[in-house]
Amino acid sequence: MKLDREKLEFAKARACMSQKDLEEAGIPKGTLCRAMSQNIRPKTAGKIAKALGVDVTEIIKD
Repeated sequence: MKLDREKLEFAKARACMSQKDLEEAGIPKGTLCRAMSQNIRPKTAGKIAKALGVDVTEIIKD
């Protein structure tokens, strides 16, 4: 499962969160970078979505 960069940026904007805010929420910077280019575990995608306050389907690639 990969994250869609554009969808992630929209979700961050809606949540008024920056990269630093996500890091403070427990999402390492490296994890977000990997999520754009490599498959990540569903649990990881879920954690990112939870930190943003969105459903995971809103940030993954179609």
